Amino acid sequence: MPGSKLDPIDRKILAELQADGRMTNVELAKRVGISAPPCLRRVRTLEEQGFIRGYHAEVDSRELGFEVQVFAMVGLQSQAEADLVAFEKRCRDWPLVRECHMLNGEVDFILKCVAPDLSTFQTFLTGDLTSADNVASVKTSLVIRCAKDEPGVPFEVLEDRLKRDA
Repeated sequence: MPGSKLDPIDRKILAELQADGRMTNVELAKRVGISAPPCLRRVRTLEEQGFIRGYHAEVDSRELGFEVQVFAMVGLQSQAEADLVAFEKRCRDWPLVRECHMLNGEVDFILKCVAPDLSTFQTFLTGDLTSADNVASVKTSLVIRCAKDEPGVPFEVLEDRLKRDA
């Protein structure tokens, strides 16, 4: 299991930073029960190993004027690897697409899109997405409200599993 190669202190560090990436190293060290220098070394190691990919501010898209959030389910004509990779690259180039996930089943990709208004999204939908190479179908669902938006992973579930498997 991938998470099991981390010791409990590393997992605590990750959980604390996931909850608050702005805390000082001194505060982090205090919360995980070690001194500051080894805490900083552990954080740097976790960054180098790819467990920590970055630090970001959580911004409120609606407060910034992005009133429209849409999930777009995309079906492709071809699922050959080169075509999948080409579509993923195209998604990375579209600013309105904030997330792109390849799925199995009826839909090939689901995209999370944000736009300042419906007109802007419609222009993207008809001018870019539906006309893109290899796109066979697009079904969209407009988000009415969000009941939960919690990035990251549930560390408590990992800890429970590790205890159960020990």
